[in-house]
Amino acid sequence: MDTQSPSPRVKRDRTHYLYLAVIAAVVAGIVLGLAVPDVAKELKPIGTGFVNLIKMMIAPVIFCTIVLGVGSIRQAAKVGRVGGLALGYFLIMSTVALAIGLVVGNIIHPGAGLHLDAAAAAAGQKQAGGAADESLADFVLGIIPNSLLSSLTDGEVLETLLVALLVGFAVQGMGRRGEPVLRAISTIQRLVFKILAMIMWLAPIGAFGAIAAVVGETGVDALKSLAQIMFGFYVTCAIFVFVILAAILWVFARMNIFSLLKYLGREFLLILSTSSSESALPRLIAKMEHLGVSKPVVGITVPTGYSFNLDGTAIYLTMASLFIAEALDQPLSVGEQISLLVFMVIASKGAAGITGAGLATLAGGLQSHRPELVDGVGLIVGIDRFMSEARALTNFAGNAVATVLVGTWTNEIDRDKTRAVLSGQDPFDEATMLDRDSDEGTEPAPTGTEPAPTGTEPAPAGATAQPAPAAKA
Repeated sequence: MDTQSPSPRVKRDRTHYLYLAVIAAVVAGIVLGLAVPDVAKELKPIGTGFVNLIKMMIAPVIFCTIVLGVGSIRQAAKVGRVGGLALGYFLIMSTVALAIGLVVGNIIHPGAGLHLDAAAAAAGQKQAGGAADESLADFVLGIIPNSLLSSLTDGEVLETLLVALLVGFAVQGMGRRGEPVLRAISTIQRLVFKILAMIMWLAPIGAFGAIAAVVGETGVDALKSLAQIMFGFYVTCAIFVFVILAAILWVFARMNIFSLLKYLGREFLLILSTSSSESALPRLIAKMEHLGVSKPVVGITVPTGYSFNLDGTAIYLTMASLFIAEALDQPLSVGEQISLLVFMVIASKGAAGITGAGLATLAGGLQSHRPELVDGVGLIVGIDRFMSEARALTNFAGNAVATVLVGTWTNEIDRDKTRAVLSGQDPFDEATMLDRDSDEGTEPAPTGTEPAPTGTEPAPAGATAQPAPAAKA
């Protein structure tokens, strides 16, 4: 008789149809924007609303991930090592991105032969006026929230990062008494990801509204004269991802960049439709953990990278500045390029996930260094939305690669699991966005410190010891 139990039924991944619907929505949005631009422009609140729903979940995702990652570590020095490696890598790659943008920009000379008109000048001044100057002291003080709980409601990534680290270290210092806190936050994390999975079913509607609005506002004719800088920027981003990042990822982690990008394909589609890498931040955290990178590395590297690892933004600022200088017949010298662009990369902290933030950063940097060039910002207002997509995609790819590399350098990555995930043998659970055994890691392990029976326990009342029977002679 065969007593073997039947194999469990595999739950079908319905999200496959969701992302097919996103692609169809993007195409429909483009068609509507070209056919009826006035109607399409009125759909902008739909896309904005969807992005805002995603942003609503970012602070809880970051808080839960970092507290669980840091709180489960018994050596605080490990957190410092991960953070130091991540920041050092971010600094080096931002410099590389700047250099590539400078080289390509000086080769193709974007903006040469264009002329600024009054409308473009007005748009440039408007953007510059909305970009406030911020000192280093303002930046540091801005990381500190008004209260412990306000960091979860203000929507500032760095504030949430600071509070999560403090709570994580506090739980770590509590030892075993902090384990109930970790179990509670693990349950909250599961709830947060479940809500996020529900929100993702609105992605086709949000993508349709966002794409229709931008196509309706810009049209096609307005983009033709600026195709050179757009093409140059896309090519530069592609070189950075498929040559520079691919080489680094293979040399240090022996991982194929195309396998990693295929694994993150749905996140790239989400970014493409919303023009914001922040919309994919929660999913990147979940997918990097599923890939085999440890919670501490993911919890520290990903949120920090979204503020400091802005490879796409660095390339954008480089080429846009050269474009404006050429368009105004006021080219920048090599020294001016380096000083201006390094300043703007520093000033662009935290702008990775915000649509349009790169344009404000560009205007603010020009205003502080070369005020006479600010009028030129209006030249690229019409295409900034399309360049924002390439910026966001490049920033996202850079942060995914950085997470794998930091995990490799700190020996905090499960190679066997990584191979199984990238080969398709261990698919990502779209329903919960968490591994099925993720809760098990938060259960307290037996420490072996419980008192062992000594044999001296008092006997029950009324019981008397029975003497051993005497042996018969």
